[in-house]
Amino acid sequence: MKLLPMSAIIATSLSLMACQSSTALQSSKTTATPAITAAKQDRTQGIYQTKLNNGLRVIIKTDARAPIVMTQIWYDVGSSDEPMGKGGMSHFLEHMMFKDAKGINHDDYQRLISHFGGTTNAFTSFDYTAYYESLPANQFPLALQIEANRMKNLLLTADEAATEKQVIKEERRLRTDDNPLAKAYEIFNQMAQPDAPQGRPIIGSMDDIDGLSLEDLQNWYRTWYAPNNAVLVLVGDVTPDQAMPWVHKYFDALTPSTLPERVSLSQPSHRGYQNAATEQAVQVPSLLMGFNVPSLGSKHNAQDAYALSLFSDVADGGLSARFETNLIRKKNLLNSVGISYSMVGRGDQLFTIQATPKDGVSLEQAEAAILEELQNISQGEISDDELKRGQTNLVSGLIFGNDSVANQAVSLGALASQGLPIDTYDTLPAKLAAISKADIQRAGKAYLTRDNLTTLYIVPQAK
Repeated sequence: MKLLPMSAIIATSLSLMACQSSTALQSSKTTATPAITAAKQDRTQGIYQTKLNNGLRVIIKTDARAPIVMTQIWYDVGSSDEPMGKGGMSHFLEHMMFKDAKGINHDDYQRLISHFGGTTNAFTSFDYTAYYESLPANQFPLALQIEANRMKNLLLTADEAATEKQVIKEERRLRTDDNPLAKAYEIFNQMAQPDAPQGRPIIGSMDDIDGLSLEDLQNWYRTWYAPNNAVLVLVGDVTPDQAMPWVHKYFDALTPSTLPERVSLSQPSHRGYQNAATEQAVQVPSLLMGFNVPSLGSKHNAQDAYALSLFSDVADGGLSARFETNLIRKKNLLNSVGISYSMVGRGDQLFTIQATPKDGVSLEQAEAAILEELQNISQGEISDDELKRGQTNLVSGLIFGNDSVANQAVSLGALASQGLPIDTYDTLPAKLAAISKADIQRAGKAYLTRDNLTTLYIVPQAK
């Protein structure tokens, strides 16, 4: 089980670990029922899209390089949708989805998937919860049957919830409470996004996890886990003509639900400079800097996301970029520095910089040097080579990152579940080519300023 912040989704190469499954489900060798006409069909850039009458969105992309099919189902609900005091509910339910369901015992999930040489797991983010199975191409209907069954027939029990709560608490201890940098990032995230759900941890606080009840999980499942709140993605050695009869067979009978309105993920920017320090069990000091910026899914200024992505590459796009050249090699101020920003998101994001200074360089000096470098990009000259390199790096990184069927499915699912066009990456080269140096500098002047900055100093604990 994994927790994925949005900035990691496209760059992450999924580690496909086996989970659980059951012999009580039918083999995929049974005969599929005839296809039923769906509400809408579309083929764009070699990608098939349709929507069933119950609202389930289906995306199929054929990639026959290997005889496998990656099946993913994305639910449009994540930690951002959770009410205050109920943090971690989406992640908790993700764990429970591998427990008993009608016709399948939780102990059999892994045995069944492993029997056919497959893998299965899930991940939770701010914006969605997703489940996946990778199976040989002739066994992909098994994944459809599993996912359709537990969308409707999950059996949640008090004993299983109590046991899993202890597992999740231990997961939090290992990932966050016993990890100094993770603890610091949690503090930083709350500082930088105080009025947005993204400022709260995906896994929830320990108090929130302790307070979650079986009834909370049951209500969350009944509210959000429905076909009209899901995207089904299949990528691999499969065609729409092969897949759609099975999709209809297993999903047509599921009924849609009345969905609540999802919360807004807009975040006030330019709130004034915010600074704090935290003592952690680290050996060397470091700093986190975050600017509140838009993404492609923001309500306003979404197009600035393209310019900010190119700005990021000018500053941190490799050994010849500004940070590496000026701050590490020429001025010898930093040991390391890096930017994290994803243009893909359902709402506003953070443009985050993490750095560790050289011995004898204070965190204040490191912060000032980084801000000066950002200002030089915004107000100085950007060369033709820097612009071209940024465009090339972003496109080539996307191509290499989406080479596997797993990451192709992740890209399609993430875009669809966040309301973005699934051809977003196909149109990316043209979008980036239209961004000028002036656009990059305008975005830098608008967002990467001190009055829009939150900084956290991470310092070693006093002896």
